[in-house]
Amino acid sequence: MTESINDKRQGEGGTAARRGRGKMLAFWVVPFLVLGILGIYSISEKRSASRVLAEQTNRAAVPFVEVVHASPLNVDSSLVLPGSLEPFVNSPIFSRTDGYLKKWYRDIGSRVRQGELLAEIDNPEIDRQLQQANADLATAQANLNLAAITAARYQELLKTESVSKQEVDNAAGDLNAKKAVVQSAEANVKRLEELESFKRIYAPFSGVITRRNVDTGMLINSGSGGTAKELFVLAQIDPLRVFAAVPQTFSPSIRAGLRACIQLAEFAGKKYCGQVVRTADSIDPATRTLRTEVDIPNPAGQLLPGSYAEVHFDLKISGNRLSLPVNALLFRPEGVLAAIVTSENRIELRHIIIGRDFGSSVEVLQGLEVKDAVVVNPPDSLEAGEQVRVKAPSPKS
Repeated sequence: MTESINDKRQGEGGTAARRGRGKMLAFWVVPFLVLGILGIYSISEKRSASRVLAEQTNRAAVPFVEVVHASPLNVDSSLVLPGSLEPFVNSPIFSRTDGYLKKWYRDIGSRVRQGELLAEIDNPEIDRQLQQANADLATAQANLNLAAITAARYQELLKTESVSKQEVDNAAGDLNAKKAVVQSAEANVKRLEELESFKRIYAPFSGVITRRNVDTGMLINSGSGGTAKELFVLAQIDPLRVFAAVPQTFSPSIRAGLRACIQLAEFAGKKYCGQVVRTADSIDPATRTLRTEVDIPNPAGQLLPGSYAEVHFDLKISGNRLSLPVNALLFRPEGVLAAIVTSENRIELRHIIIGRDFGSSVEVLQGLEVKDAVVVNPPDSLEAGEQVRVKAPSPKS
């Protein structure tokens, strides 16, 4: 009985010892397990964050681009180009004599006829020189008359041998010398008379005064060089010359006699028609255009030189032509390019040929189709084959 009780106590003691060791083991193991779990979770979170950051970085490295599609133009449209109105004749008027401006008779905007007096110049020195030249001419003519009488008398005396042959020759030579002096005096008078006539400034052709650079009392210098300044600028505005730069692709169709009309914003709905009179017969290498002149009648003077106009050539343009915004073009040393986004969202740089310039858009002759997605405002660093993402179009309000 006593032994069983002792055995029972020993068993209970062993169990308690085992429980104590279990508690100690749990006390040390559980924290390690928790720390391990927390460490594994932290490492997993860091790896996940690194993976997400890498994905975000890769996505950020692929640029967003906006795209547009070329729009078709009217297949039977006319050739319309910007033009500049210029006077048929535009001439600065200088003075041919020095002096002070005595009076001017026509101001800016005045319409004058050919030969009409514009201004007068006061030059007393020329007046005095002309008076002196006339006096010198009178003296020379008097000496010539005396020499002619003397020579005639010597010829009569030679018949009676009252004078020698040498004296007759001397008289004849003196007569020829006096004739030369008279001719020189006459030329000097004529020169001064012409200078005297230059004191009056006349209109060389009919037109309108577009500039007056002098006023009464100003010192006038003669000539068109040095310090000389033009007195007036006279423009002939009927007809007007209209100059347009025709793209090289249309230059074979431009010829003299082709009908053309112009339109101006200030005269909405009105057309002023004329015809092509000449071309430069040479393509400008800087712009690849043909300089073309159209003459437009302007009898009422309604059209003003220097104005901007649209020139409509009587020329029909057929074929499949597209319009593309100018901010979708890339200008590279190899030519004009368009950045096309392919179906794989990669860039394809394609050469295009442009025609007319409409200001905010240009005409595309070759290299594009309507279905092509063209990048708007492409960066200069854009390269062929580069991966891009197409930005969704913003909703229209």
